[in-house]
Amino acid sequence: MQNDDAGRWPPWTRMPSIREMATELGIDYDELLESFAEDRSPQEIAAKFQVSSDTAAYLKEHFYKFGISSVMGGD
Repeated sequence: MQNDDAGRWPPWTRMPSIREMATELGIDYDELLESFAEDRSPQEIAAKFQVSSDTAAYLKEHFYKFGISSVMGGD
């Protein structure tokens, strides 16, 4: 039986990468990745980069969910 959703979505996404998000926020990309590697809390990341705790939490969640860049397809 064929899945009706197979091939329905393009094999790419335009979700911004962590690098693009860091650049937009004026955050050093390498230092941000180092913060993730050191498992810094969103509050620590927020203080280090002078962003809100919500923004820091979003960046960390996005990194753990999608990695540094995400290309996903629907096939």
